Amino acid sequence: MHTLSFKKGNDSMENLDALLEKIRTDGIEAAKQEAADIVAKAQKEAAETVAKAKAEAQAERDRAKADAERLAQGAEATIRQAARDVLLKLGQDIEALFERTLGGAVDEALAKGATVEGLVEAAVKGYIKEGDVTIEAAPGLAEALKARLAKQGEATVVTDPQMGTGFKVRLAGGRVEHDFSGDAVREALAGLLRPQLAKLLEA
Repeated sequence: MHTLSFKKGNDSMENLDALLEKIRTDGIEAAKQEAADIVAKAQKEAAETVAKAKAEAQAERDRAKADAERLAQGAEATIRQAARDVLLKLGQDIEALFERTLGGAVDEALAKGATVEGLVEAAVKGYIKEGDVTIEAAPGLAEALKARLAKQGEATVVTDPQMGTGFKVRLAGGRVEHDFSGDAVREALAGLLRPQLAKLLEA
């Protein structure tokens, strides 16, 4: 049986010390390197995290800005459309008021018996040379015209219950008609005045 033994001596102790010192030094260096690697990795990850957070924050700011701009543009478009709608409605209301006022003025003028009778008489005299003349008028006016024109025997007066104001002149057995009723006069005047009203509204 062999027994393993160590020879004591200065050389052996020095070798052992050197070995221990090498192990300690290598261990420290390895630990330092590992620590440096961990720190570098942590710094890299932290930088990437910060960069990602900054990019996301900038993207969110950009989205918020774009949303705000879209909302502002939408609100502006809505306001412009509302303004156009108000102006359009106002124009329509003014035009309706204008036509009602014009219609009232026309009806009032054509409701004056003496005035309308004079107009009818002038119309009969102007058209009689073209042949037989027939006058259509509302009941009240028709009776007055019959009495007035019967003396002259120049025209036939017919009652039209549907006519409000004014009168119609028919020639050539009814084939030709000249309409001086309140509706026709009002429409003719409105057609002449609407362009001027439109220019006033545009201004």
